[in-house]
Amino acid sequence: MKRNFSALILASILGLLIVAIGLGFLFGPANPVPWILIAVLVIIILVYRHVSTKHQVKWKDSYSVGVSSLDEDHKKLIELLNQFQIAYKYHTGEEYERHALNELVNYTKYHFEREERMMAEREYPDLEAHKKLHRDMVMEVEKFLKEYESRGHEALEGVATYLSDWLINHINGIDKKYQSYLA
Repeated sequence: MKRNFSALILASILGLLIVAIGLGFLFGPANPVPWILIAVLVIIILVYRHVSTKHQVKWKDSYSVGVSSLDEDHKKLIELLNQFQIAYKYHTGEEYERHALNELVNYTKYHFEREERMMAEREYPDLEAHKKLHRDMVMEVEKFLKEYESRGHEALEGVATYLSDWLINHINGIDKKYQSYLA
């Protein structure tokens, strides 16, 4: 509720600024007030953009596992994770939250299958342990999904943090181990 109230206040401030800018221009384009208000509006938007994306995961070249198709999968997973975080953070509604979460889970499963298939083809020696990590993560996410079914939005509080921590740690640690086998 607090986030929705904050968004309402921000929207109100932006709306008032836009109206004030319009009224300021009624006194002519030489009037400095609307130009100052435009600068304030731009600053608010830039600060908001910075603050709202601060907690999102951003792809770094250091995350690369040396296999372009898997790197693209990892980028897609980060994008889907960020979409889910936005859906949760801004209370976009059950339909969008559910869609964002399901898309993230389904793509994660697809990626795991693809990665495991590539590892099997190249006879990666630690494949079974890697598969177990994937299964454990999927089981944990399915627990979140079940909790979401019963509790709704509040059940998602820890999901985004868990997924972003797990994903980055998995890519940077575990997935880097197969680099020499799959590259």
